[in-house]
Amino acid sequence: MKIAVITAGGAGMFCGSCMQDNTLVRTLRLAGTDAVLVPTYTPIRVDEENVSGERVFLGGINVYLDSTLPGWRKLPGWMIHWLNRPSIIKTLSKLGSTDAAKLGSLTLDMLKGASGPQQREVQEFVDYLCNDLKPDVVVFSNALLSGVLSELRPRFGGRILCLLQGDDIFLEGLKPRWKKPVMEQLEQNCDMFDGFLTHSRFYRDFMAGYLNIKTDRFRQIPLTIDSDDFDLIRLQPSKTERDRFRIGYFARICPEKGVHNLLHAAESVLSTYTNADVAIAGYLGKENEKWFQRILKNSTGRFPGRIHWLGSPATRQEKFQIIQDFDLLCVPTNYHEPKGLYVLEAGLANVPSLLPDHGAFPELVQTLGFGSLYKAGDQNSLVEQLSKLVGQKVDSGLGHSERVTATSSMAATAESLRAAICSF
Repeated sequence: MKIAVITAGGAGMFCGSCMQDNTLVRTLRLAGTDAVLVPTYTPIRVDEENVSGERVFLGGINVYLDSTLPGWRKLPGWMIHWLNRPSIIKTLSKLGSTDAAKLGSLTLDMLKGASGPQQREVQEFVDYLCNDLKPDVVVFSNALLSGVLSELRPRFGGRILCLLQGDDIFLEGLKPRWKKPVMEQLEQNCDMFDGFLTHSRFYRDFMAGYLNIKTDRFRQIPLTIDSDDFDLIRLQPSKTERDRFRIGYFARICPEKGVHNLLHAAESVLSTYTNADVAIAGYLGKENEKWFQRILKNSTGRFPGRIHWLGSPATRQEKFQIIQDFDLLCVPTNYHEPKGLYVLEAGLANVPSLLPDHGAFPELVQTLGFGSLYKAGDQNSLVEQLSKLVGQKVDSGLGHSERVTATSSMAATAESLRAAICSF
């Protein structure tokens, strides 16, 4: 059986969904499945082995110009195809935006598929899938790629699935004038899928209501992580040998992920516990730079030398060198997280987590058998739980790595992942 996973690049940033798509394909291969990862819009950026194909379909530059520049879609292919080269897309995508508030018209155009201005790009992509790749199953890694189905469905005899893993956060960012037509078109498109996949029961139930889909069309697949290269983590000095307690944040720097909630709560915790500090790392997009620098400046001014901005590490080793220095990971999201990959990453480094009791977090904590929850949306609860864990010098997490490996490694999840996809 051949499975094609269609992923959407993150315009040069480390994207949790792209990274999970890449791991998904590697895991399917481990299960003996012929799996391929096909990038769209932009090349993907991951910090593990990148198994995506070199050719990028629905190239982001041409897709954008089709919608915004009159006559562009009528130009001959030889004049525009050079813009689909990965090196060109990587360079030019840095000048663009992934802010939904600015992309309403383009989103609607893409959801219209072959009947929209991207007809040529859609046709070329479907030709490749049906004539060249010829998979048995196609898995689109988000519903926003579903415009392709109007052309693909009549020509493809295999199963077409959709992995939902955060589509709503983009859709909720659309301006009101675009959200209604986008949602109407998206619901129509979703009728053409054979089934849907999620990483949590929470997100299944939420998206079933959000997109008007019956829950019996869903299957749950495990959240998966590569755990094969973590001996370097275990070689680091033991955290029990120091007096300092480091509260860490490692996720995208944006209001949805709640870094400001942590900084606000830290004011009380750092005032009480002089041995505590805070370290923040993760991808910071241009749209959030001013917001983050303002709140960071306020916090560091009150606690000089005790709140550290570590930036976005470029490699997997650098990432885990940061995480393994945490005593506790705290990502107090406002957004109801559908996955929580960073909880697995911290667990591999033997670092426990403190998380809000919403989204996929309660399920993830139950599956892993470690981690703490606080009452979501209640800043007092966050402060109380942080203070409790710092005061007790919470268990350093010994054994967490083994638990993550047993429940969520590629080897542990390969068969159940393949079985879920093949169950439709």
